[in-house]
Amino acid sequence: MASSISSSEDIGRDTSRHALPSGLRHTAADRPGIAQPVPERDIPDQPWRAMALIVMVLVIVLASLWEWKMRTLELFPGDLGDNYDRWAELRRQVDKRDVPVAIIGDSRIWFDTDLDRAAQLTGLRPLQLAIQGGSGLPILENLADDPHFRGLTIVGMAETAYFDTQFAAVRPHKALELSRWESPSKRGSFLIQRVISRGLAMLDDDYQLSTLVFRLDRDWRPGVQGPHDGPWKVQETAADGQAWIWRRLEHDQRMSEHTRNVWHQLFSPKPLDDKSIKAVLVRTKIAVDKIRARGGDVVFVRPSSAPDLRAVEDKHLPRAKGWDALLAYTYTNGIHIDDLPAAKNLTLPDSSHLTRACATVFTDAYIRSLADRTPLLHLKPNAPPALSTQNCVQPSVASLN
Repeated sequence: MASSISSSEDIGRDTSRHALPSGLRHTAADRPGIAQPVPERDIPDQPWRAMALIVMVLVIVLASLWEWKMRTLELFPGDLGDNYDRWAELRRQVDKRDVPVAIIGDSRIWFDTDLDRAAQLTGLRPLQLAIQGGSGLPILENLADDPHFRGLTIVGMAETAYFDTQFAAVRPHKALELSRWESPSKRGSFLIQRVISRGLAMLDDDYQLSTLVFRLDRDWRPGVQGPHDGPWKVQETAADGQAWIWRRLEHDQRMSEHTRNVWHQLFSPKPLDDKSIKAVLVRTKIAVDKIRARGGDVVFVRPSSAPDLRAVEDKHLPRAKGWDALLAYTYTNGIHIDDLPAAKNLTLPDSSHLTRACATVFTDAYIRSLADRTPLLHLKPNAPPALSTQNCVQPSVASLN
C-alpha cells in the first residue's frame, strides 16, 4: 500500500522532465497541477575550448593591428591627453608640499615650457597647472585663496583666453571642482588607464574609434560646425604635467593647417569692451595682492603667436589695453615675446604653439629673463649656457613671430 508521503512526493516530482526531446523547453501545459520550475533548455555540446582560443587569438590580432595603425599615425604610449584627472592630481600637490614655482595659464605656456630646462637653469622644477583652452585667472584666484601656496606664480598670457571670463573659464572651473572631490570610481578609472596607457598608444582619447567615426561627416547638420571642424589632436602629455605640441603637427602640413583653421575660428577679432577689461584687471590685482601678502609673487609671460593669429588677437585686445594695462594696474613684472630677442623667429607649426625644440629655447629665454625680475627665481651658478634661435630653427624654415 502506497503511503501518503510517497504519493505526495510523486505528485510534486516533475516526472515529465525528460519526456520531451532534448533541447525543447518544458511549458506549463506539460506539467498540469504542478508548480512550474524555471524553464530549462539543454546546452548542446560544443568545442568550447577551441572556440575560446579562436576568440582570444582574434582579439589579440585585431588589437595588435589597431595598435600598429595608431603608432603609424604617430601616437605614442603614455600620452595621458588633456584630462582633468591628471590636472587635479597635480593641483593637490599644493596642499601636500611646498611648491616654490607654479605655472598657470592656457595651452601656450603649457606646450611652450620645457620643465626639464627650467629645472636645469634654476634647480626647481615648476608645477605645471596650465589648462588647454582655459583662462589662467580662475586658477590664479584659487592659488591666492589657498594659504598653503607661498611661491612664485608664472601666469601664461594669451589675451584672448585670459580676458575671457565665460568660455575660457569653463575648463578651469571644472578642473578645480574635480581637484576638491573625486569619486573613488573615477579616480580608480584614471589610475588604471594611466598604468595601461604606458604600453598602449591606442588608448589616446583623441583617436578612439568612436571619436574617429564621429569626425567623418561634416554635413550631418548643414551650417553647424561639428567634430570634424574642431581640434583633432594638439598635444602629447606626460604624467608630471609636461606637454608638447603633437610631433605630427611639426611636419604634417594637412594636420597643421587644420589646427590653424580651428584657432582662427575660435579667436574672435571683435574688440573687447572696456568694462570687461577692467573687471579682469580688478580680479587679477586682488589675487596678486593676496599671494604677495604671504610672501609669494606673480609674474606674467606672453608666449609667441604667428603673424596671422597675432593680427586677430591684436584686433580683439591690443597690447596697450591688455598686457601693458595689466602689468601697470597690478604692479607686476612680465616678459612679452616682443621684448625677448633670444626667442624671436621661432617655429609655430599651428600658428599658436612652438615645436618641441623651440619650446626649450623659449623656456631658456624667459626663465633667464624672469630671474632678473623676481627675487623668488635664481639661476644656478652652474646653469647651462644660453640657447638661441639657431638651436631649434633652420634658416630655411624659420617663421616670424
